[in-house]
Amino acid sequence: MSLEENKAIIRRLYEAYNKQNLALFDELYAPDYVNPTLQLQGLEDAKQFATMLFKGFPDWHETIEDIIAEGDKVCVRVKLTGTHRGEYRGLAPTGKKITFTAIQIWRIVDGKVAENESVFDSLEFYKQLGAIEYTEKAKKLFPEDVK
Repeated sequence: MSLEENKAIIRRLYEAYNKQNLALFDELYAPDYVNPTLQLQGLEDAKQFATMLFKGFPDWHETIEDIIAEGDKVCVRVKLTGTHRGEYRGLAPTGKKITFTAIQIWRIVDGKVAENESVFDSLEFYKQLGAIEYTEKAKKLFPEDVK
């Protein structure tokens, strides 16, 4: 597949997330898809994770900021937003709006997403939700981060 075709597949995947269209996952993910970052293995794991995400953040949205392709890989810098209105990973809804950036590398095989790894600041994610708070010592060390 061409680099542009690979990028188009990834753009469709982000659209599927933004429209919460799990039916498109069958077209876009390979049955043996893996995501070591989130410890997902297989198409059904990807659907279960997305379902949990959408329940926790009903207004979940992903905006592609940059997209680069090379070989069978597509790298995306993505802005992720949502409002925590449902339970997420055991955390009761906080009503808080979160915004963070991730770098995601997708591998495409035979026109389907076979693998994905993400890098994001999970500490900042949980801090925005209010699940993690600075200690008094941390507030002194990092005063510019305390909001």
